Amino acid sequence: MQNQTRQNILFVVTMILMSIYLLWRMLFTLPWDEGVLNILFGFLLIMAETITVLTTFELFLQKMQKERTQLDFPTIPPDYYPHVDVFIATHNEPVDLLYKTVNACTFMDYPDKSKVHIYLCDDGARPAVEELARQFGVGYLGFPGNKDAKSGNLNNALSKSSSPLLATFDADMIPQHTFLMKTVPYFLLSEFIEDNGQWRLRSEEERDDTFKLGLVQTPQSFYNPDLFQFNLYAEQGIPNEQDFFSREVNILRNASNAVAYTGSNTVISRKAMEEIGGFPLKTITEDFETSIRLQQAGYITYATQEVQAAGLTTTTIQSMIKQRIRWARGIIQSLQNTRAVFSKKLAIWGRITYLSSFLYWWSFFNRLIFLMSPILFALFDFKIVNTTFVEILIFWLPSYFCYSMSMRYLSSNIRNQRWSQIIDTIFMPYLIVPVLLETFGIHERKFKVTNKNKGVTQKWVSSLMYALPHIFLIMLSIAALVKYTYGKYGLALLYSSIIVFWLVHNMIALCYALFFMVGRRAYRETERIRAKEQVTIHYKTNNLQYEAQTIDVSEHGIALYVSRPIYLPPHTAISLTVKSRRYEANLEAEIVYVAQDGEGWRYSATVQPIDEANKRQYMQIIYDRKHSLPEQLNLWDTAYDDMVRNVKRRIIQPVSFQRQTPRIPLQCPVVFTNGDSCTLRSFNFLFFSASSFDFKGDTTTGNLVTFYTKSNIEVILQHQRKTRSRRQELLLAVVNINELVERGLIDQMLEDLIHSQTESA
Repeated sequence: MQNQTRQNILFVVTMILMSIYLLWRMLFTLPWDEGVLNILFGFLLIMAETITVLTTFELFLQKMQKERTQLDFPTIPPDYYPHVDVFIATHNEPVDLLYKTVNACTFMDYPDKSKVHIYLCDDGARPAVEELARQFGVGYLGFPGNKDAKSGNLNNALSKSSSPLLATFDADMIPQHTFLMKTVPYFLLSEFIEDNGQWRLRSEEERDDTFKLGLVQTPQSFYNPDLFQFNLYAEQGIPNEQDFFSREVNILRNASNAVAYTGSNTVISRKAMEEIGGFPLKTITEDFETSIRLQQAGYITYATQEVQAAGLTTTTIQSMIKQRIRWARGIIQSLQNTRAVFSKKLAIWGRITYLSSFLYWWSFFNRLIFLMSPILFALFDFKIVNTTFVEILIFWLPSYFCYSMSMRYLSSNIRNQRWSQIIDTIFMPYLIVPVLLETFGIHERKFKVTNKNKGVTQKWVSSLMYALPHIFLIMLSIAALVKYTYGKYGLALLYSSIIVFWLVHNMIALCYALFFMVGRRAYRETERIRAKEQVTIHYKTNNLQYEAQTIDVSEHGIALYVSRPIYLPPHTAISLTVKSRRYEANLEAEIVYVAQDGEGWRYSATVQPIDEANKRQYMQIIYDRKHSLPEQLNLWDTAYDDMVRNVKRRIIQPVSFQRQTPRIPLQCPVVFTNGDSCTLRSFNFLFFSASSFDFKGDTTTGNLVTFYTKSNIEVILQHQRKTRSRRQELLLAVVNINELVERGLIDQMLEDLIHSQTESA
């Protein structure tokens, strides 16, 4: 409660200081005596500042009401859960991508699973997709000849189904098993009431017919790193770029009943959809327009904070830019189609929210203004702000400091001001023109499905083509910095510090954009997801069995942690049984590399489920969980840290692990049966390395020697006459390794060796 009070006080102080600052800028700082161009650029800068600040004020006010706009989550008796139609919309996505989504939908919990009706809605009418539906025993709704994109596909599904609720998923969005149980109960709030901590059915007098819930939107989440995380080597430092909207902004919009339907991970009332005439057609963002039309019809659209499904985010710069252009144009289209900003069917706060939504897409033009203003002043001698250094310290510095602090409270550490500016800077060159065209009625009507396939990694030279606008701005900034600071020292340099600050500040964002566009090579075909699950390892028809724990899992690979080294030979099939609390999968595996991991060992293997049933279980082990990517910023990371990390990671080539068996250090003196002796220095189950030789017999290649461990285990070695150059160590192959494995003696032999070196020490 104290934190919330402190937050609200800071928001109020910030709004007061920023309002004073904007009034001062408008009334006293325009360069009226400096010519038309100076006045024009001065006016554009004030407009950019005003729009940026006012859209943030709207979020501050909604954040202050957040706690009062949360719906209670009711406890509903099993018999009252209604039928639900689950629509999985697909156009041209690969069948193996759909497989994971359909599979997860069949595992969703529900009191009576016969009430859950899953449909693959395929407007491509593909035989392979129809076969997939048959394989899972779910409904197939082919819709060939669909000319109305996703809206037409979903409207077709609406016309061929009848459940009172419908859940919608994109082809790549994989729901958790809890999805329906965390969303459906909200729709029964009009029928149930909390009484002394217990939920009961309302009486006729208590029924709340005014409560009309149109949809429940859970956050959009992603199990693969987005391009900001991946290209900037920040997978463990920043959340997904879309998290700020899904887990913060959209939640805040509960306060103004302006929650956006984002097209997936949603449960919707059929009655509400019928009332608005189905999914709208004349827009390329049918989801966003659907939520507006529901609100205009008097329905509540509600966003929850807990992630209940995750999918694939875009993996190429080109597809990401196309996606953002579609969102920008589509949202402006939908606002124009519904006249949401002026609609009397919406409450005033809802209309203000939609005005803010429209103005957001002008933030990219604003960003260009913020980048160019100090350049125009320092390099081209424009005077676009008429002020003094002291006035800046009085009016700008306090407001800017409080504004930065308020942004931290606003975003709950999902986003900060620096990252917002970086993201706007990256997208800026590509969104200004589409936003301008759409605003003035030059519409994009063709719906384009976002491509989420992993493309071939572009060469850095071709990637730089996307960075040409940023490179040009960096060059201008450097030239401006050099010219502006040349010959200045002492007080002159101090008075120049504000312009120098903004030039450097902007160059940092532009450098991020450059790193982003250069990109990073992707080595993995499927995403690794961190997970700790129990694993039983079987080798040699259960003759050897070990317990391990997963470090991460993926569709084709797995990393295991064991506390001690174990013998799992390379290029040999082993069996794994992976167990979670809900699932169990049997896999065939082959070790590809081994590395020491702290006090234990990491074994990485390729895997393949042994049959279809185990494949379905293994897909759930991988994906039925919260993703392992960060949900909050690493607040200790500075811009300097990010820059250094990016430079280092691009210069230093990644190390490729080649070792396929553990190399166990030893210091174990042994005496062979022929009288020879040496010190065993390391062991990888197949070979020993040895030093401190005292040979009395024949040491030619192929010569066999034998020693016995403390437990009287016979170990037969063969001279290899190969040395490790820096230590002059001799390699000795373990000839009877297979016999030791078959007799189950390999682990005891290792214990004896480790014990012997302890005694000798």
